[in-house]
Parts: sequence; structure tokens; C-alpha cells
Amino acid sequence: MGGLLLSAAAPGPNAPQPVTVTVTSLVSTTSAVKLYFYNTREGFLKSGKWAFSKTVKPAGKSEFTLPVELPQGEWAVAITQDLNNNDKIDKNFLGIPTEPYAFSNNVRPTVAAPGFDECKFMVDGPGKVVSIVLKD
Repeated sequence: MGGLLLSAAAPGPNAPQPVTVTVTSLVSTTSAVKLYFYNTREGFLKSGKWAFSKTVKPAGKSEFTLPVELPQGEWAVAITQDLNNNDKIDKNFLGIPTEPYAFSNNVRPTVAAPGFDECKFMVDGPGKVVSIVLKD
């Protein structure tokens, strides 16, 4: 009977896995950083279509580590740093962000926003580390 309890408590194939997101080269050591986690191509970079978001206050540091639990599958992360603390991503007249931003896989778009496939990473077990460098 103990074996039954043990197997019932074992995580299933889609159980959330620990993932560590490391963000370095923050432009400001005081302005909030927002991380948007996406798990669909259709919703990628669309307002309100993220699976969830997190806000991190850098507390005087130029980098941070954020542990999260993600279900297995394909994920992508977009981050912004709200330098003027107005709780939105400021953009110029062309719609290009004027505040620092970055994406998983350190994709650096030149003309258009990147696609999900460029930024995606696979969560298929514990211990995944996603490193993102935020540049102005």
C-alpha cells in the first residue's frame, strides 16, 4: 500500500518543472523589471496574452535570478524595464520601445519584433536555466 501512495505522489509528465531565469546588465538598479512568460505562438508579444507575468525590483543590483515553475513544453520570455515607473512600455511614434527590453535566447531584433520560434526554449525537466542580457 505504501508503494501506491508513493506512486500517486510522483509528479506526472506535465508537472511544473523548476526553471531559473537570470537577467543581467540591467540599465537601472532601481526601476522595476517585468517578465512576460508565453507558451503559445499566437499570443506571443500580444498584450494580455502571456501565460503569466512577474515583476522584480532589482534592489540596487544590476542583475537578478528568478526561480519559476513552468509546465513542460515550449516557452518564451519577453522582459522590459520601466525606467520612469509609469507601469507601461513607452514607445516612440513608430511603436518601437524606448525603454530597455530583451527576449529569451537573447534575440536582438533589428527591424521587427521577433517571433515565438526565435525566442522559445524547451522545458523538459528540472534544472533549466534561461539567461537574458538586458541592453538599452
